[in-house]
Amino acid sequence: MLQLLTSPVPLFIFVVVLLVLAKKADRKWQERKFAREHGCLPPPTEPNKDPILGLDKFQKILTAARENRILPLSYGRFQQNGNTFQSNVLLKRGIHTIEPKNVQKILALNFNDFEMGKRRKHAFGPLLGSGIFAADGKEWEHSRALLRPSFTRTRISEVDIYERHLHDLISRIPQDGSTVDLQELFFCLTLDTATEFLFGESVNSLGTGLSVSSSNFAENFSDAQDGIVHRVRLGSFSWMFPNAKFDNAVREARSFVGQFVQRGLDYQEKRERKQAPEESYVFLDQLAQQTTDKTELTDQLLNILLAGRDTTASLLSMEFFILARRPDVLKKLRAEISTLDGRPPSFEQLRDLKYLTWVLNETLRLYPVIPRNVRTAVRDTCLPLGGGPDGNSPVFVKKGQNITFDVYSMHRRPDIYGPDVDEFKPERWNSVRPGWGYLPFSGGPRICIGQQFALTEARYTTVRMLQHFSNIESRDSEPWQELLTVTCASKNGTKVSLTPA
Repeated sequence: MLQLLTSPVPLFIFVVVLLVLAKKADRKWQERKFAREHGCLPPPTEPNKDPILGLDKFQKILTAARENRILPLSYGRFQQNGNTFQSNVLLKRGIHTIEPKNVQKILALNFNDFEMGKRRKHAFGPLLGSGIFAADGKEWEHSRALLRPSFTRTRISEVDIYERHLHDLISRIPQDGSTVDLQELFFCLTLDTATEFLFGESVNSLGTGLSVSSSNFAENFSDAQDGIVHRVRLGSFSWMFPNAKFDNAVREARSFVGQFVQRGLDYQEKRERKQAPEESYVFLDQLAQQTTDKTELTDQLLNILLAGRDTTASLLSMEFFILARRPDVLKKLRAEISTLDGRPPSFEQLRDLKYLTWVLNETLRLYPVIPRNVRTAVRDTCLPLGGGPDGNSPVFVKKGQNITFDVYSMHRRPDIYGPDVDEFKPERWNSVRPGWGYLPFSGGPRICIGQQFALTEARYTTVRMLQHFSNIESRDSEPWQELLTVTCASKNGTKVSLTPA
């Protein structure tokens, strides 16, 4: 043994192992010291049949994902384990919470203690590059500063952009009462309005003269998002499962947007030489005044396009899914909208429709478009609630640990929204003030910068639809079931029949 330790190679290995163990021991000591100084106690641990790898829990999650019931599964886990708990799946110990104070700490008060994390960057990066939804730190700050000026009240209050595309939408709805899937049409509508706002030119997916390239883009964009979900679930193992369909969809989607970027850069160059006339506002043209980097412009436009299409389309789909099943809510909503006497509403009139606001709030409460989110701690930190036997002590969060905050489950807390929490009840918004217990568009510095754009389009579309149709009847007897991609939609669509007014 002594001879081995005096030999150069074994001695070197022994010293390295010793240093690694010493470093780990010091790290553990630092973590315990931090937790002790901040009064942290551990949260409840979710029980596993396999306490080492948590393979039983992993199998349940995989099965739920295949059966489109991740959200009910997650809701049940909080009911069983409390509002904050820790779990062990595949040797990764994560924290899950639906405590508003914890979420506020993550998103706002201790914003710099958390980031989106490498897993999100890995999953979103191929399609979205270094855009605002995949970026962290200085990269995110740069994106935010670049995009914020384009979402002023002046820009989002220009409702004329919606009217032409709504005419195309309404023309695609059967007038004889036959069944139509509104979810499919809403995704086309928001793609058309978003591309016109961003590029100055719509892909016109609802029109009759849709080009092959525009049709392919819509398909590729959806395929790329499906691929992102698989990359999120596989994490660092995604390289083991090559996905040619995803790679092709990403390549084609980025190439399609790149064509518009090049046109925007060419226009900007001509305008600087005073060889191009001033045109109406185009998002891309405004960005091109701040950067001429084609890759960066493509990244940012794809990020905003994803939010601009999916967020509003999902909200509208779920709203009309509910209206088709709740004639009482539809009647009240039509009564409020009738005060406009069939005229297209202005931005100010939309904001004054109180019951419509309640309906959208309640839709986003029960069916948030982004139902779950994850942050990774960049340093040792703590959450204010969830630790100890009574759950009132702080919880230690170590550097590199993931925290999942579940908006879907938090929006179903009876102590925040009342005992009738499972009921769709717009009137609750006359009195409820949930604060950080209501997060349809996130919060803090990373709150969705397009929130008002999405809500304005949803309000305008609802008003114009109910001015054109007097009744909505459900043609789907199945209960709502999730379809989780980057956002959340209805697995079975929104199958209804509509009666012309």
